[in-house]
Amino acid sequence: MATSQLEAYALQLLQERGVTVEQIGELVLFLQEKYIPDLDLEVCLKHVKHVLTKRDVQNAIITGITLDKLAENKQLEDPLQSIIEQDEGLYGIDEVIALSIVNIYGSIGFTNFGYIDKVKPGLLARLNDKTNGCHTFLDDIVGAIAAAASSRLAHTVSRLGEG
Repeated sequence: MATSQLEAYALQLLQERGVTVEQIGELVLFLQEKYIPDLDLEVCLKHVKHVLTKRDVQNAIITGITLDKLAENKQLEDPLQSIIEQDEGLYGIDEVIALSIVNIYGSIGFTNFGYIDKVKPGLLARLNDKTNGCHTFLDDIVGAIAAAASSRLAHTVSRLGEG
């Protein structure tokens, strides 16, 4: 599968922020292992990689990480600077961007995203920790990628008659 410049840049930004495709795959495994017998990380990675080929996903990654970096470097004007820096609970734009990713694979993505956003397993707990940089957008984007990949996986298994 050929990688576009936009996709390569989005993947580079994820890597710079300490996020790997494998870690997102582990989140997919977390979401789906109860429902798909013998699911392994390799299958999850295939679906994550497919989600990452979508231009909407790449745009969300680039936009979100850029805003996180600007906030981290105190380059936004207040009140936006404070809102993003503190990840205020009533600021929902980070979730709106994440939902643009979730929308790609249907309604099951919403429940996957809501669950993983609430539980914040593994990588999401680290990204949500305010002591290691500003990841107001990134934690939701990563959760949305995992939710979308989980939805894609569930749809695939359903089509194959295995679920």
